[in-house]
Amino acid sequence: MGITWSLFFPPPPNITERNLQSQNGKVFIVTGGYSGIGFELCKILYQAGGKVYLAGRSEEKAQAAIAEIKSLPLKNTLSTEAGDILFLSISLDDLKTIKPAVDTFTASESRLDVLFNNAGVSNPPQGSVSSQGHELQLATNCLGPHLFTQLLLPTLQKTARSSPSASVRVIWTGSIVVDLSAPKGGPSIADFEQPSTDQQRNYTNSKLGNWYLAKGLAEQAGGDGILSLAQNPGNLKTALVRHMPAIVPIIVRPLLYSANYGAYTALWTAFSKELTIDDGGKYVLPWGRLHPSPRADLLEAMKSGEDGTAGNGAKFVEFCDRHIGDFR
Repeated sequence: MGITWSLFFPPPPNITERNLQSQNGKVFIVTGGYSGIGFELCKILYQAGGKVYLAGRSEEKAQAAIAEIKSLPLKNTLSTEAGDILFLSISLDDLKTIKPAVDTFTASESRLDVLFNNAGVSNPPQGSVSSQGHELQLATNCLGPHLFTQLLLPTLQKTARSSPSASVRVIWTGSIVVDLSAPKGGPSIADFEQPSTDQQRNYTNSKLGNWYLAKGLAEQAGGDGILSLAQNPGNLKTALVRHMPAIVPIIVRPLLYSANYGAYTALWTAFSKELTIDDGGKYVLPWGRLHPSPRADLLEAMKSGEDGTAGNGAKFVEFCDRHIGDFR
């Protein structure tokens, strides 16, 4: 009961736009950066002196967001000069666009300090699919970010070689549904191969999939000094609920916080010095704290399978690897 209560009423944030250390010389990518949490993240990182790539499908929306961010007064008290912010074209629901986006990025940059896999979709109309025919939430929330991360991994590894351990990070975006409604033991591969007609169930499965991918990357790249974590950003007033019945936002509004609070969760996950490489694959709660008691059945599902008994989490990472293989 204590954890559930704190998901709706979290303790105060520790890292905000006012006290984030200067990020001068650091490079970041934020997917879905022109609205909601992504917009707030881009604004805070830019004002802290970082070089930010706002990644998304709409250049028009991105350029409008960039212009707005650049027009805002600085709030960071530890940084005297803003950084830079640029648009990076990518459609996470079209795997063909992802390698070109990475090629564009690496043609200009030789480092990447934090990748925020922030973009996502929730409860689109039933039957919505990606360009490759995958259920849209699986594609946008899991397959696209997984491919993007794998293609950026050489740059992350290069950056980690000249950086303190665990300072180079990949942040995956989960949800409150991981704690409250994920199926016991996690979804099976059949649940992804044959998606439900219940879009909320598909959304829940994709958000647990983000944690699976965070854990898989931690095992893959933790030895390189890269810290991979999943986080529940919090219950927020964002466009993520735009596909839900109109009554839903009205009912839950008293429990929702402004999008900047979700950015605070991401900031703690990306910059907290409390975290070490041994925390790879763990789950962060609003507004920045490690989950003290994740569900035992979900932890069991994330066993790596070294003894030949891979859980649903390890199988899901293999499933994603198969589906991105032709686009690497």
